[in-house]
Amino acid sequence: MALTRPKPPKALISLVPMIDVLLILLVFFMVTSTYLNLDMIPAVQRADDPAIADPQLTETAGAPMMIRIGSDGIPTVRGEGLAVPELETLFLSRLQDTPALRVLILPSGAADMQSLVSVMDAATRSGVTNLRVVRLEVAE
Repeated sequence: MALTRPKPPKALISLVPMIDVLLILLVFFMVTSTYLNLDMIPAVQRADDPAIADPQLTETAGAPMMIRIGSDGIPTVRGEGLAVPELETLFLSRLQDTPALRVLILPSGAADMQSLVSVMDAATRSGVTNLRVVRLEVAE
């Protein structure tokens, strides 16, 4: 007499726990990621935009000039890194077009203080009177 045992049923693999874990990870990475780098996603280049004929005309129409200082200490205007003497000549040319030029300086959190002071000195030597330092803060 031979006894045969029934085969145990195959274990069902449920996808619900895996989907739960993936959603939790997605929310975690979305919350913990930072979006401080404004040039991270490049938009349309100004030269490629047919609606704008001359980019110098749109910048001098009252829009503030934004200078970003990265962690390397190099001031960046519209995605182009400039040295301090080049920045001074840019200030002088923009001040000729718009005497009430507004300058916004956005230093990175890792930028050293000397690069910020150098940009501010270049602006004051050029005659810029409307200068602001903008600091991005992470919401808690």
